[in-house]
Amino acid sequence: MDFRELINSTEYDFLRSNEHLGERIMLLGLGGSHAYGTNNKSSDIDFRGVTLMLPSDLLGLTEFEQYEDTVTDTVIYGFNKLVKLLLECNPNTIEMLGLDEDQYLIKSAMGQELLDNRNMFLSKRAIKSFGGYAGQQLRRLQNAIARDTLPQTDREKHILRSVTNALNDFNLRYAENERDRIKLYIDESDNPEYDTEIFVDADYKHFPLRDYTDMWSTMRTVLRDYEKIGKRNKKKDDNHLNKHAMHLIRLFMMAIDILEKGEIRTRRNEDLPILLAIRNGEYMQADGTFSPGFYEMLEDYEHRLDEAAGRTSLPDNPDMNRVEAFVERVNRYAITGELL
Repeated sequence: MDFRELINSTEYDFLRSNEHLGERIMLLGLGGSHAYGTNNKSSDIDFRGVTLMLPSDLLGLTEFEQYEDTVTDTVIYGFNKLVKLLLECNPNTIEMLGLDEDQYLIKSAMGQELLDNRNMFLSKRAIKSFGGYAGQQLRRLQNAIARDTLPQTDREKHILRSVTNALNDFNLRYAENERDRIKLYIDESDNPEYDTEIFVDADYKHFPLRDYTDMWSTMRTVLRDYEKIGKRNKKKDDNHLNKHAMHLIRLFMMAIDILEKGEIRTRRNEDLPILLAIRNGEYMQADGTFSPGFYEMLEDYEHRLDEAAGRTSLPDNPDMNRVEAFVERVNRYAITGELL
């Protein structure tokens, strides 16, 4: 498909008529399956981009975060919002900076500068953002399938990791205080329905009530979602699971690249055979469950991500002086139209 011809059609007139877009667009590129290279004939077309702020957004009373066209599934972020998301290594936005050259449909001089400086947004925050997001979603998939296929003791391990990932934010915020801590672990159960189950030891003093209730609500949600999931037997549901599994494995692949190589690689050229095999159902068994090979792959990527996190040379946080200087340069240009 000729995507450049497509964005010039009347359906995409908003790209030219909206005051925040037009010549202010820094980057516009492919998103979703077409960006990853995992698309098939039924794949939707997604475009993602970033645009300069208006002077009134920066100096006046107007506000702008993003423009979204639901008909064409196009999302274009305001520069300032994009920067905030990139600083957290947000997977949905960081991938915009790792497209192949021919996947960018619009690229201004400032857009090229953003690409040239993409590495300044990479840090160990990717461990939480990519790993946490992939982990959370993968656990939902694992739990859905493992509920019917794995021994109860193994299912309990999956739930434990789900809860642990979901509590990552709390662990980071309160880990420095040894007095305030929560410990989750698996032990033998007295419940006749379980061989083992998850136990919790908690020791908190002077702990914010709102954070406390949020924490327990988070754990309760994980358990409740797991218990609600039943065995799927519809082809549509199986196709959805296959696609979901493929994209989640892809997240692990991207996270490992970022941590090991400091590279953002959105199109998974060398990984396409395995990703498409997952999407096409080659790891889905006749009874609607995944094969042992899929679980082995999953565990391997989890292990590789843990190893990459331990070895990465990325800084703990982005160089904020460098980021702030770049943001000031871009926003000065957005106001004056001049580069200094």
